[in-house]
Amino acid sequence: MRLALPFYASQLFVLADAIYHHHSREIVARESPSSKSTVPLVITNSCRDTIWPGIETQGGDGPDSNGFELQPASQKNLSVAINWNGRVWARTNCTFDSIGTGSCGTGDCGGKLNCTGTGTAATLAEFNLPAYENQSFYDISLVDGYNLPLAIQVIPNPHGGSAPPPNNTNPSCVGSVEYLAPSDFNPYSSPNQQFLGTSSSNPLPFDSDISSRDASTWCPYDLQQNPLKDIGGERCPCLAGADAAHPPFNPCLSACSKYGDAKFCCVDKYDSASNCGPNYYSEAAKRICPDAYSYAYDDDKSTFAVSTGSGFEVVFCPGGRSTTILKTLAMGNSATSAAHKKYRTADVRRASDAGMSQKV
Repeated sequence: MRLALPFYASQLFVLADAIYHHHSREIVARESPSSKSTVPLVITNSCRDTIWPGIETQGGDGPDSNGFELQPASQKNLSVAINWNGRVWARTNCTFDSIGTGSCGTGDCGGKLNCTGTGTAATLAEFNLPAYENQSFYDISLVDGYNLPLAIQVIPNPHGGSAPPPNNTNPSCVGSVEYLAPSDFNPYSSPNQQFLGTSSSNPLPFDSDISSRDASTWCPYDLQQNPLKDIGGERCPCLAGADAAHPPFNPCLSACSKYGDAKFCCVDKYDSASNCGPNYYSEAAKRICPDAYSYAYDDDKSTFAVSTGSGFEVVFCPGGRSTTILKTLAMGNSATSAAHKKYRTADVRRASDAGMSQKV
């Protein structure tokens, strides 16, 4: 996650307020003797199969576990310090022995149950909690690749304050056909029904253009982790996009992860916004998940911010469709766009003016 304030300072907003619900479950930012220095990090598995979440701490004080097994329809409650920088992802099709050594089909982190690095070809939830002046930054990232749908739901700061509604703070990325809802998806059809902490009074904006075919073929053929090489007894012509065969479970490597090219990775002479733009992978990833990072300089269309002290729930396989929160805000179609401007802090504006930036 590259956090460059000049690109998205206009999107920053402050969050707070007590409790919210994810479907029918209540998640509360729990008070404890250390509650002023730690925040909740909840990992939820809404997938049909068991996953093995991995966590990497890149700075600050992380959770007491960096990897574990998580059955379907279950969650794990962790906590991290407010100085934490880190990543969360899901691993699939894992096998580990009694001492935690083994391997995973996707997201593997060095063959260890308790991760010591980032997994490969995985959808990431990234967090920079002490980012700048009482603001915590977070995002969904496909910069390294994609393996499972993922959503981030904010757990508001329990110590109070004003906050815009959660339909502007809880992004979701659904790039797998088996979890994609129809284009007319409406999770608010029943009274009091909630989805990712939102309701009919503050509904999330969803993409309606992606079809089932799009979701099953968006990963370029050369970047598929497990490409289908045989079609009807003949060798695949290895074309990209919709003209190639794609397996039902289709983990995707980014062009940077697959080839390590400086231009794809935005490094060396390409390490600037003016010299590094979208590539064929990032364009496909951005279309399937508009609120997710697709390459290193995708800041203004990918980064979210909340007040320090907020916690987070990372939901794997949330269902529904990908959100279009930042696009909606940029177009001025959200009824709460003005509220976001109100909650921008003078300190963040000064940082933007000064051209301050951070990298995670």
